[in-house]
Amino acid sequence: MRIRSIDGGFSFIPHRFLTGGFLAQLNQKELLLYLFLVLVSDRHGLSFYGYDAICSLLQLTLDEYIEARDGLIEKDLIAFDGTLFQVLELPQRPTQTTAAKEAHSQIANLIRQSLGEGQGGR
Repeated sequence: MRIRSIDGGFSFIPHRFLTGGFLAQLNQKELLLYLFLVLVSDRHGLSFYGYDAICSLLQLTLDEYIEARDGLIEKDLIAFDGTLFQVLELPQRPTQTTAAKEAHSQIANLIRQSLGEGQGGR
């Protein structure tokens, strides 16, 4: 039987990444970049990979890389100082992004309008 053991590297993803809803909030490029950063980071979550190597290894365009990186930063999953990445401890719950907040607000407004129009027409 082959039992997984940690040799050399220190990469892991907590089960809460799945059960806490973090996986569900990521798009495909964000997930790809996040998994890569977890794999290449040291025990403190630090990685020095540059965008050129990341884009080449993950087959991402520069725009896709920037969008994925910024999405992970906005979701509070990584930090980036321009040269150094750090995979962060998962927040208590998934961070609602600005786009998600706007979509939620738009949906709430549509529901209110729909209910208001439905009640006014009776």
